[in-house]
Formats: sequence, structure tokens, C-alpha cells
Amino acid sequence: MGLRRSRAILAGVAAAVLLAGCGPVDAGGLGDGGGVADGGSGGNDGGSAGVSPLDNPKGTEPGLGAITSSKDRADAVTLIEKVTTKGRGPKTGYDRDEFGYAWADTAEGVPFARNGCDTRNDLLARDGKDLKYRSGSNCVLVSMTLDDPYTGKVIDWSKSDASEVQIDHVMPLSYDWQMGASRWSKAKRVQIANDPLNLIPVDGSANSSKGDSGPATWLPPSKRIRCSYAVRFAQVALKYELPVTAADKEAMLTQCR
Repeated sequence: MGLRRSRAILAGVAAAVLLAGCGPVDAGGLGDGGGVADGGSGGNDGGSAGVSPLDNPKGTEPGLGAITSSKDRADAVTLIEKVTTKGRGPKTGYDRDEFGYAWADTAEGVPFARNGCDTRNDLLARDGKDLKYRSGSNCVLVSMTLDDPYTGKVIDWSKSDASEVQIDHVMPLSYDWQMGASRWSKAKRVQIANDPLNLIPVDGSANSSKGDSGPATWLPPSKRIRCSYAVRFAQVALKYELPVTAADKEAMLTQCR
């Protein structure tokens, strides 16, 4: 069943139980704030829900499943080894607007684009469960349940506390800018900002702690998911032909060895 058809069915059920006139979902955080946290210590070792990134090369399947088998971890290392490296460039000229209006439905060449729903709601619908939509809408979510891959928590989310779930740019936009996106066309920057391969709904506080850090200075609190996170970071880098720093690449490899 397609994503839009699923929304339409759920919206019809939701209309019978939700009050009319609910406001739209807040845009929430973008994962490119200023804080940096060291993800290398402690952390929740809980399970994870979702599809392994090795089985989800387009990012259209839900979540970020753990990579656990020896074979899959070897395949992960092989993938990460393909990523090139260079030093991180200056942040001069970076602005979120250089990557287009947040959550625009107009990006070209990425899944879910131009389907009538903004990118944020597309991603919430991809990864959430027990979806409830605003009355009369098959796009705007007002509540859902999220199995957060970064922390292992189950989050009962509602629009009244929208920032509790934020959409993480796995490869942060500021990082992209410093690694070469400053020389891209605007259309390509809009693409990476709205590509589901680079986007995961997660716990808001974990996302805020990440800022624009690479894997050498921030990793998800849940150790179980760190190899998967490294693979997804590598998948984005390879798709958009972006390098990472040598320290970030080594950190990525370490998570999967």
C-alpha cells in the first residue's frame, strides 16, 4: 500500500475521533544547532526498531535498524571505506536558507517529493506508528508513537509538544556546506535537505545535542545503533559525493569493526 493511500485511510478514521480545527504540526528542530556532545561514553543499549540501512539504500523504509551480524558488519565496513576524506572547510556564508525553505515539498529527484505533503510530515508518517491526522487532512499529523533509534525510547508524541520529536539531518547541513555543498547549485542543496536518506525522526534532546557534529564528536546514545548510524552517514556522503573528515571516517569504521 502506498504512503499517500495509507494516509488517506488513516485520515478517514482519524476524522471520526479528532476535534476539528487542530493546528498544523510545528516544524520542530533541524539538527543543525550549535551544541556538540560527546556520544562516545555511556548511552542506552536498548533495542532498535526499523530497517537496517544496508537494506534501505533509498531511505524510504522506516527507522534505523541495528546491524548485528558479522557479515553485515563486514559489509558496513566495506561501504564506509568507500567514503573519501578531506579537512573540514570554513562555515563562512552558511545559512539554513541556502538549503531552501525548511521541509519544502518541491525538491527534485528524491522520494516523497511533490506528493502534496511537506517533508517533515512525510518522515513522521514513514517512521511513526498509531498515526492520527488533523481532521480533514491526510498529511498533517497531530499525534503518533515513535520508536526512537537514537535513544531506544518509545515516544508518545503530539503536536502540543512538537519539539519532543525532531527530524535529524544525519549528515548535518552545516557539515555539508563545509565539505563542499557551498559550491553546489541551490537545487542540489534543497535535494539533500529533503532526501529521506538523510532524515530520521528522533528524540528532540538527542538531536539538539548533536548540533552540526560529525561522528568523531557525536554518536547516538544507544550503542546498539551506532554502526547503523555510521552506515547511513556514509550512504549520504556517497550519494552526494561528499567527503568526511579523516577523524569522522575512522570513528565510523570503529563502530562497525
